[in-house]
Amino acid sequence: MDKFIIEGQARLEGKVVLSGAKNAALPILAGAILAEGTTTLHGAADLADIRAMCELMGDLGVETIRRDDGTINATVTDDSQSHARYERVRKMRGSICVLGPLLARRGYARVGMPGGCVIGSRPVDLHLRGLRALGAEIHLDGGDIVARAKKLTGATIFLGGPFGSTVLGTANVISAAVLAHGTTVIESAACEPEIEDLIDMLNAMGAKIQGGGTPRVSIEGVAKLTGVEHTIIPDRIEAGTFMMAAAITNGEVTIPNARVDHLLAVVDKLRDIGVQVEKSGPGLVVASAGRLSPVDVTTQPYPGFPTDLQAQLLALLCLADGNSAITEKIFPDRFMHVAELLRMGANIRKEGPTAIVTGVGQLIGAPVMASDLRASAGLVLAGLVATGQTEVRRVYHIDRGYEQIEQKLRQLGANITREKEEQGFRSQDSAVGSQE
Repeated sequence: MDKFIIEGQARLEGKVVLSGAKNAALPILAGAILAEGTTTLHGAADLADIRAMCELMGDLGVETIRRDDGTINATVTDDSQSHARYERVRKMRGSICVLGPLLARRGYARVGMPGGCVIGSRPVDLHLRGLRALGAEIHLDGGDIVARAKKLTGATIFLGGPFGSTVLGTANVISAAVLAHGTTVIESAACEPEIEDLIDMLNAMGAKIQGGGTPRVSIEGVAKLTGVEHTIIPDRIEAGTFMMAAAITNGEVTIPNARVDHLLAVVDKLRDIGVQVEKSGPGLVVASAGRLSPVDVTTQPYPGFPTDLQAQLLALLCLADGNSAITEKIFPDRFMHVAELLRMGANIRKEGPTAIVTGVGQLIGAPVMASDLRASAGLVLAGLVATGQTEVRRVYHIDRGYEQIEQKLRQLGANITREKEEQGFRSQDSAVGSQE
């Protein structure tokens, strides 16, 4: 496994171009199962999760060919394969999004219960509730979800859960409903841009979906879908990460392809703490100088502040003047990075789903271990500003969600290198992948 070595206190300055959104690409790739012909996706980042998804698609009879420019061609070559085996799906939670397309297109799906980051329980009961409402018969067998349906029929479905709407559950139900008989209405649908992106592609294929980006999505079933060309949206979580990297290093970074309309909650909080965020053409410029102000933040479903930027913001607030509070409403246990930040001199007290952060004068470089994808990014940000050297282990996590992040940071002036970890080191969860 690899690790990052970071020599801190370098000011970041320059331009960084975002890769395509991982959390959009995974359900969009799964959506290729629904279509006749070839689906061509542009802007697919070269990530471990996307490579794993392409391998899973191959198991399911979908040939994927990736070009060097980030284009993936996906063509169904064998529609008899409907078993997404645990050996594949344990690597990332996003693999669950093949369930709806398989059920709709092939009438049968057998999908292993997925793995994911160690950030708290994320049951798939809402996925199954939605598919049952469409007429699927579902049971568990040997750790697999087994779903059958001779005919799916439109229904009105409520997808709200204890922590808000479900993004992948919404993707699964939409993907199943596009080929169902009649009209499906999803109430409390996820509003995330990644769901809108999936809807845009399905509509281009011939689906009839209205209400993307709102809590009520209406789908009129159609007889068939046809492959199309589609460009994946820029990654808003990568954008937020680089915005905070600029802020924590008192730098100035231009992100020309950032979608400001996807980042309103992030922009609002950064401005509250004293970071300058200005629109520049279709993108934005982020700059900071001096100490920052404290702020209270609660993670919420979109358009609220995203849980996938909680760890990065926590690292930033470690250097704010005064007391800040971050409350995690999506995954209340997603604070395993706190212990690692404490090793770097942070002053953080956890009280239930809330982290109370008292700003310190500086962070100090130390060896740290990442527990999940976004925790990795938070620790890298802390290392960028810390005195001395920081060693971030388990960077296989970060490779699942950030394309060549160390190269992008070096282009901005960071002193960060990738090295092999010493022989014999192996984390407890090294076999477990990551998907928020």
